Amino acid sequence: MASEYWNKWWDMRSDRRRFLKTGAATGVGAAGIALVGCGDDDDDDDATNTPGGLAPTNTPVPDATATPTPSITPGGELLNHRQGDPPSINPYGSPSFEAKVHAAFVYSRLYKLGTASGLDPALAVPEPDAAEGHEFIDNTTVTVKLRPDVMFQDVSPVSGRQMATEDVEFSWGLATADDNANAGRLTTVVDRIDFTDDTTMTFHLKQPDAEFIDLLADTNLLYLMPTEADGGFDPATQMIGSGPWLFNKYEPSVQVIYDKNPNWFAGEGGMIPYVDRHTFKIIPEAATRLAQFLAGNINIFAPSNNDLPQIVQQMPDVQLSGQQSQLLSFFYWSNLQDTSTPWSNPMVRQAVSMAMDRDSSFDLHYNANELADAGIDMPRDWNNIIPAGMKRWWLDPQSPEHGDSGKYFNYDPTEAKALLAAAGYDDPSSLKFKYQYTANRYGAAFNSVAEANALFLNDIGISPEIEIQDYNSVYFTQTFTGNFTGLAYGYETPFPNGGAYPQRYFTDNNLNHSRVNDTELADLTARQQQELDEEARRDLFHEIQRKNAEKGFYFPQQSGAGTGFVAFPKNVNYNDRRTLFYGGGTESIPYWWIDTRA
Repeated sequence: MASEYWNKWWDMRSDRRRFLKTGAATGVGAAGIALVGCGDDDDDDDATNTPGGLAPTNTPVPDATATPTPSITPGGELLNHRQGDPPSINPYGSPSFEAKVHAAFVYSRLYKLGTASGLDPALAVPEPDAAEGHEFIDNTTVTVKLRPDVMFQDVSPVSGRQMATEDVEFSWGLATADDNANAGRLTTVVDRIDFTDDTTMTFHLKQPDAEFIDLLADTNLLYLMPTEADGGFDPATQMIGSGPWLFNKYEPSVQVIYDKNPNWFAGEGGMIPYVDRHTFKIIPEAATRLAQFLAGNINIFAPSNNDLPQIVQQMPDVQLSGQQSQLLSFFYWSNLQDTSTPWSNPMVRQAVSMAMDRDSSFDLHYNANELADAGIDMPRDWNNIIPAGMKRWWLDPQSPEHGDSGKYFNYDPTEAKALLAAAGYDDPSSLKFKYQYTANRYGAAFNSVAEANALFLNDIGISPEIEIQDYNSVYFTQTFTGNFTGLAYGYETPFPNGGAYPQRYFTDNNLNHSRVNDTELADLTARQQQELDEEARRDLFHEIQRKNAEKGFYFPQQSGAGTGFVAFPKNVNYNDRRTLFYGGGTESIPYWWIDTRA
């Protein structure tokens, strides 16, 4: 029966995760640093991002040979940091990653990524959060039941009541609203939901989908809010959820404070979270963040790789963990359906890609050469439109398997000029377009590469008009959504499921940045989403990456392809528990604690 097949397939995924729990990480010592694996094992499904999996820098792989955890000392405060204010604290108020970072502290999801001490976060698969479990009735029908012990925060107007399916229905409406940029990722998969009773719902899918449960765990999509958010309180100023933390206050440009929820349904009788408070200090300047960490004023820190030598020198007992990221920086052009623009010609787009020196860009972003001299090595893979850290589906642009279209990733200014000439630009200076990016959200290393991109263009004779945009008011709200003209550079949303990348790029959705409308790639995208055979699905992913380069729609750069680090003072025990993306508020940080004996 189809239901037995799908349920066995899901069990097989979970078994693979358990089997590989202690398999991938290796320990490397350098200058007294506790540095754990670089995440370059071939079994890595994907990799991740920030302190607690909270933003676009990179997180560590737990060390499989870690020292046994000492007895836990509860209490105290974790002092984290953000580079800027969230555009909204309402998870449905903005599709920005910043809104999702904060949502994961307060709001539950049906599913979350299943973390554990010693588990490489790249191997994590979804496990129930507010859901009790699921069952495939057939290949397009899935029943999900809520846990009976999920209670909202005990404040008016919710007053600590039990979560019910009416809250899921309400939240689903917000997640799939026409003005929600991520709605298409759910509405293209789910035909309808039947809410049978207070704890039972049945999802009817439009077609079989290999990543449906992953969608329910995706930190970009479905957060469960109480129905009282519809007029009973303002979710833009107050957060009332059922997660591990209680919203205390948000002081713009200063801090966001969360207190322990002693009644969290997964808190093991009020023990977890282990600390009493988690605070995000909002610190825009990189130098100030470094100084605050060295002074002990923050105790979770995602440093620039350029800062590592100083940190090691001044804090010889620092805990420093690193992993290859699953993060994609990329170029995208405005509206490729408009054939009147110069960049509607794929040769122009391919020429811009071949103007980029990816090896130099990698060294610039990751300080790779200096770190190598200090004994800290990292893989030097190149991003494709599937990030290099997502080894399960990534196709190496430098490999023979990429075929002829791999040449468009090579640094070849001479060939770039030849492509421009073939496109009608014998004089490259006659090619005019705007080059835009944001410089107040992703950090100094990203900004350095963004600036270098313009110099690479200069080297082939192109002098673009450069526009540096504010992240909240212009870049994310306009450029990232495709409302711009010319060439843009930025980070893509990191997704836990590989299928989300081609779905965003090649299907009809609000965040198809370049408005690509290509029948062949749309068909490949649909086929991989329904394919359950691992090798056959990998072949489809690889063909998508070849065809994208051949047609020149999107080209990646090297920010996000290397290893980033998270630093902790010796008294913070992160319990070898890390996660992917934005789910740290639920999936990892509740399990961290402060050792008062250190």
